[in-house]
Amino acid sequence: MSLPLSSRLPQRIVCLTTETVEVLYALGEQARIVGISGYTVRPPEARKEKPKVFAFTTGDIDKILAVNPDLVLTFSDLQADIARDLIKAGIPVYAFNMRSVEDILAMIETLGRLVGAEAKALALVATLEAQIEQARQIAAERIARSGRRPRVYFEEWDDPLISGLRWASELIEIAGGEDIFAERARSPLAKDRRPTPEEVIAAAPDIIIGSWCGKHFRPERVAARPGWESIPAVNQGRMHEIKSAIILTPGPVAISEGLPLLLDILAQ
Repeated sequence: MSLPLSSRLPQRIVCLTTETVEVLYALGEQARIVGISGYTVRPPEARKEKPKVFAFTTGDIDKILAVNPDLVLTFSDLQADIARDLIKAGIPVYAFNMRSVEDILAMIETLGRLVGAEAKALALVATLEAQIEQARQIAAERIARSGRRPRVYFEEWDDPLISGLRWASELIEIAGGEDIFAERARSPLAKDRRPTPEEVIAAAPDIIIGSWCGKHFRPERVAARPGWESIPAVNQGRMHEIKSAIILTPGPVAISEGLPLLLDILAQ
């Protein structure tokens, strides 16, 4: 006799980044999660309810194996080593690699299929797509009134400068801005997304948005950089922070919360 379809699906999932935790909770499938990354922030209750079995790129594989997972979800080449070790240990691994807004939506759909919650996943994607379309319409009306898109410098890290994160760049465009380093955003490697201070000065952004991973954005430090006083965003005080847990996370939160924040910033 064949097993029911639901019993063949993964029942004990370890999520090594916060995005898949966020999605499984949104789909009502959080009971399947038996381990999370110590860097998980969404939803907040996950940190209270689920055992932390790994950091992001470091940790003890035995802590993962101890929860007896039947699926581990990883993210990007940064977790390639732990993915390799888990596969060698006989654990099924699915490695996501979201880089764009479309990738985020695709991840939600894929994860929904992996746990048998496809209808819920498609409904979540439809909600996010509607939010994106609404933002596009708002942005189009603003651009029609002003006749231009404000030029935006998005800073992911301050030393060295890193800019051009693809999904953030796309969300800036959706919200009606022009990312001054949009071309760099297509590179998945941080080393290819390092502008020089002189390049930022020459681009003369109207707005600076900082999201320094793991620490607070400090506008006064940006303003004190040599030569940056000539940048319109600096001399007119248009420097803003979006928390890294919102905009640097390639999950639903980047759209559901990050996009409205971008709309508010660009409206100013």
